[in-house]
Amino acid sequence: MNPGTHQYIDRHTGRVHTETLVADQTIAFLYATVRENAPAMFNLLISARMSALLGFLCFDLPLNTRIPDPGRFLSQRGIPSREIFGPVNQLDTFRRFFERKLRYWDCRPMTDDPGAVVSAADARILPGSFTDNRRLCIKDKLFQYEELTGMDRPWHRTFRDGEYAVFRLTPDKYHYTHAPVSGRVKDVYEINGCFHSCNPGAVVQTITPFSKNRRVVTVIDTDVPDGTGVGHVAMVEIVALMIGRIVECYSPVRYEPVRPLQPGMFIQKGQPKSLFRPGSSTVVLLFEKNRVRFCPDLLANTRRFDVKSRFSSRFGVPLVETDVNVRETIGKAV
Repeated sequence: MNPGTHQYIDRHTGRVHTETLVADQTIAFLYATVRENAPAMFNLLISARMSALLGFLCFDLPLNTRIPDPGRFLSQRGIPSREIFGPVNQLDTFRRFFERKLRYWDCRPMTDDPGAVVSAADARILPGSFTDNRRLCIKDKLFQYEELTGMDRPWHRTFRDGEYAVFRLTPDKYHYTHAPVSGRVKDVYEINGCFHSCNPGAVVQTITPFSKNRRVVTVIDTDVPDGTGVGHVAMVEIVALMIGRIVECYSPVRYEPVRPLQPGMFIQKGQPKSLFRPGSSTVVLLFEKNRVRFCPDLLANTRRFDVKSRFSSRFGVPLVETDVNVRETIGKAV
């Protein structure tokens, strides 16, 4: 498998960046040679036990997970120390760096438009529609729609022919997710599965990995008082290689107090919802048909022919991601 170049667009500068994918050659080897020639070994590698072991080796092993100078470590990765909530010098291990908190109320401003839908994460977004034939191919590569929310649940009928947005978090990103809409929780549940990598090369080599991985599904009714007014929204949080679990930690004010999600509970747009532990990971938002309109710049970016992307639609046409911040507007109620 030749991974090829993967590029994305920075929403704030408009610049095209070539992404340096962590362990890219190793992932390419696993998803080509090992997967094809040693399927039993490959299945072991994407199991929960192996994912936990790899996570321990990379994030918790005392011999190689210390960060001697957290401030410099942040600077080298382009992360301003002023964004960090809490003492920077306490981010002295890879796990603590990965699970860092941000002063999001200062550094991730949010519109006061009640009908706005906001980004669920610091991530690279790929928006689309189930009714757009040009984009169905990417959906078929990323997930099997009926399986994504669980075949034993009724929600796959709710979002048929609607819109979706895929958020890909890279290992250096802030790994709290935030509520993209305001509304009342209708359902929240976990679906068991494996731990495929979210590396773009692995994604396009695997059949619908996002509907095969372990995931947490939260369905929110936004057609309620003080809601966003975009109908039902499904937030599907998906684990990946070295992601041990998704910790539900919704908080209505900054990061405290933490309240467990349960049906009937009202959640506010832009507030912390969950924490991935740890690695790279993905969030998929599903919307009812004709209830949301994505921002024009995000849609236009997906069609940029001058940007190289490993994701593609029919006839190899690239589908390009845009790098966005959590809580910034990605669409509005129709």
